[in-house]
Amino acid sequence: MTSIESRAPLATALATEPTLPVRSSENGRSQSPSLVLLVLIATIGILAYTGFLLNPGSRGDWLPYIMVITAESILIAQALLSMWTILSAAHDPRDFAFHQAHGSLFRSRDILRDGFGDSPERWTMHLANTPVSIDVFITTYGEDIRTIRRTVTAAIAMTGAHLTWVLDDGKSDEVRSLAAELGARYVRRLSGGGAKAGNINHALALTRSEFFMILDADFVPNNDFLVETVPFFADHRVAFVQTPQSYGNLHNVISRGAGYMQSVFYRFIQPGRNRFNAAFCVGTNVILRRTAVDEIGGMHTDSKSEDVWTSLMLHERGWKTVYIPLVLAVGDAPDTIEAYTKQQLRWATGGFEILLQHNLFSRRSRLTVDQRLQYLVTASFYLTGISPLLLLLVPPLEIFFELRPVHLDTSLMTWVLYYAGFYLLQIVLAFYTMGSFRWETLMLATASFPIYVTALFNVLLGKEQKWTATGDKNRARSPFNVMIPQVLFFVFLFLTSIVAVWRDVDNGMLTLATAWNVTNTIILGGFVATAVREAAAFASVRPSARMTVGTASAAMPTAVTS
Repeated sequence: MTSIESRAPLATALATEPTLPVRSSENGRSQSPSLVLLVLIATIGILAYTGFLLNPGSRGDWLPYIMVITAESILIAQALLSMWTILSAAHDPRDFAFHQAHGSLFRSRDILRDGFGDSPERWTMHLANTPVSIDVFITTYGEDIRTIRRTVTAAIAMTGAHLTWVLDDGKSDEVRSLAAELGARYVRRLSGGGAKAGNINHALALTRSEFFMILDADFVPNNDFLVETVPFFADHRVAFVQTPQSYGNLHNVISRGAGYMQSVFYRFIQPGRNRFNAAFCVGTNVILRRTAVDEIGGMHTDSKSEDVWTSLMLHERGWKTVYIPLVLAVGDAPDTIEAYTKQQLRWATGGFEILLQHNLFSRRSRLTVDQRLQYLVTASFYLTGISPLLLLLVPPLEIFFELRPVHLDTSLMTWVLYYAGFYLLQIVLAFYTMGSFRWETLMLATASFPIYVTALFNVLLGKEQKWTATGDKNRARSPFNVMIPQVLFFVFLFLTSIVAVWRDVDNGMLTLATAWNVTNTIILGGFVATAVREAAAFASVRPSARMTVGTASAAMPTAVTS
């Protein structure tokens, strides 16, 4: 992708408007006929597997059968709705109004007159011939100072006039000094109420811009972020423009698994939601209209998933939202088991809150039917993370108690054929969309069930979840502190596999239950092995490097403290 400027003086370029960036067709593959065909075939496989499971002739013993039906029903429903959304992704939100606004963002005469030709970060942006004001909020909470430096530096340099603010809930004097050094505004709250959403609302009370952009401390924006997003606001109904989360630190098993888990969502699911005006905010790499957020009373503070809740409230008020599948900022995926656990717990809690505490189908809601369904998919998505728990328990029921989910007369080949029609085609789809099958994603998807069970019970019991930043490396601990259930399950499955193999050797025949259980053991074993490597690396770091950063406070000229 080409930036709006190459840092050469504008005066050497022209007397016409500045050249806008050449944009790649990021959603082209989501409209590919090959993908459409593959999705349709996968859908047929899903329906065939559904028919097989529901066929009374296939039904085995009730307990494992109900467990399989429950787990697979969740997975099948999510798969079908995801296919529906992917097939809707041909809608391009860049309409005539966008292109018209995009072509008239800057006034070259004014830029030349003011002597800003080689300072794109000072070029005033216009919508409908009116200058617009933009604040960029960078939220920090204990992240590494070098990470914050990269983000602040890049944010200040973005094309288009704007003010950059560092919103420091970590109360770090080092961050305050950094903001002063780089020329950013600095804000430190006296209290931490409302977590990240409260931090943003506090900054909104101190600023007056028409639009504000939110960046997590680890997401480094491209120079043309504002150029590619602001033109959408030519439509006065648009509340926010969301861009993908893309990751540049896929250097270990956890970061690759966590990163690839999000790729299909950002490349294929979110674009499809544009068709239904159901694209939602993900908390970073987003720019919002102040009047829209003011109308709903600010960013939602009653949940740690303030982004989805804020989107829901905006949609209920009739606002329009836009997602563009164009990578305009690159950040860090969680690269430790603890960071991944905290991230998923926070996201799952927000989803279950919507599912259990908000009536999506209330007659008083202004949501369309399509929007209700999309939010239902979002809210129930993390149930798919609990499904593996039920499926992990099915083979031991057969091994220890001879309770089978399918009838004994059902041949192994028949079961495998239908099973492959569902799961194998999902793998083929993953190959097509990601270029390969990512075993790290399979491992994390299988091993994450304790996280989602915890999130579900937290919501059911009204238990408050403490806010922690995903990228906070100062409070890192041994991974085994947050994965005791996975370790216990691995030990149980390992012992069960020994019993199963011993039984099959004695009977002279390999059973499906044994193969299934051994496979599950290997997958969970990979997660435990990853934790062992991470713990070894953690132990090799000097204790002083793991201590929490101290927080002092002393006033500085660039700081706003309130």
